[in-house]
Amino acid sequence: MRAAIAIALCLACLTSAEVYFKEKFDDASWEKRWTPSEWKSDAGLGDWKLTSGDWFVDEANDQGIQTTTDMKNHAISAALEKPFSNRGKDLVVQFSVKHEKREYSFCGGGYIKLLPKMDPKNFGGDTPYSIMFGPDMCGYDVSRIHLIFTDANGKNLLKNDEIKLDYADKNEFTHVYTLVVKPDNTYEVFFDQTSKASGSIVDGWDFPKKEHDDPSDKKPADWVDEKEIDDPEDKKPDGYDDTPKQIADPEATKPDDWSDEDDGEWEAPMIDNPEFKGEWKVKRIENPAYKGEWKAKQIANPEYKDDVYAFDDISHVGFELWTVNNGSIFDNIVVCDDLEYAKSFAEKTWKKTSEGEKAAKEAWDKAQKPEEEEKKEEEKKDEDKKEEL
Repeated sequence: MRAAIAIALCLACLTSAEVYFKEKFDDASWEKRWTPSEWKSDAGLGDWKLTSGDWFVDEANDQGIQTTTDMKNHAISAALEKPFSNRGKDLVVQFSVKHEKREYSFCGGGYIKLLPKMDPKNFGGDTPYSIMFGPDMCGYDVSRIHLIFTDANGKNLLKNDEIKLDYADKNEFTHVYTLVVKPDNTYEVFFDQTSKASGSIVDGWDFPKKEHDDPSDKKPADWVDEKEIDDPEDKKPDGYDDTPKQIADPEATKPDDWSDEDDGEWEAPMIDNPEFKGEWKVKRIENPAYKGEWKAKQIANPEYKDDVYAFDDISHVGFELWTVNNGSIFDNIVVCDDLEYAKSFAEKTWKKTSEGEKAAKEAWDKAQKPEEEEKKEEEKKDEDKKEEL
């Protein structure tokens, strides 16, 4: 009885979450919700397709939208049923990515954007956004989780230090990325439900500070900010420079086969003089006139916001990516106000996939071998025919 009550209470907690957006790409109806961009009509954009990829655990569960073209921009977005503000409450963003064709040379972004009201057809690199979050990978040298916030002036602020991915995390399997932003101006980032980074947003990004230098405050002309000066009483000793830096090697002797007539007058090689005192430098002393480091007077910064976590008009989610290599599959997106709900969503979707993907990939690799061997045999036959001709 108690267990049943506990389960009921737990479910009640989960359903109390406010879910702003959720997408599982279960079927072809996704095309009604998502709008491909026409932003680069001249150069063309890569297409998106619904697929579970070449290998999968559960074909229906593992479906997502995949980038299809190398060396292309891919841009697509979906409108929320209604815009929302996260002011005064948590904001949780979560989605999964499978870089299925990841090799050493793989290079491409995998981040999602939360955006204010915009034109989906013109959604592109210059479209203002509120948050950009997700993996950014290129080979095995540049691999990180991007997290960019946009300040009140529309400036995109990159995190001051990178959220690094471990070597073992850089593979072709599906991973889930979770961001939590809190009203106390803190954040936390999870990779596969394990915390990767957390802390203060104000400290981690260059948001406008509460106070800044008074532009009208100038350093006085007579301000002395030189901490040390040459000692006016320190003088170079007489004869200090009389000792040469190098001298002829006193132990060197003229070789027996040396001919002054043929080789010229013999001179001993030069060596460092052990008695050389080095370049003389005047002693430095504290400057009695030193006033300290000058700093401008601090005044209130009109651009300062004490609630940098808050975004008042989030109405779209979107992917806007440059992909050197195609094949990234995005799935199981949720935007809500409850981390526990997001965790539960990941358990029902990503968890099952993650536990079986390695075996699925190995089975797929094994199934490809006969085809690869047959292809090699055909290629060899073609080469043999060319040689006969």
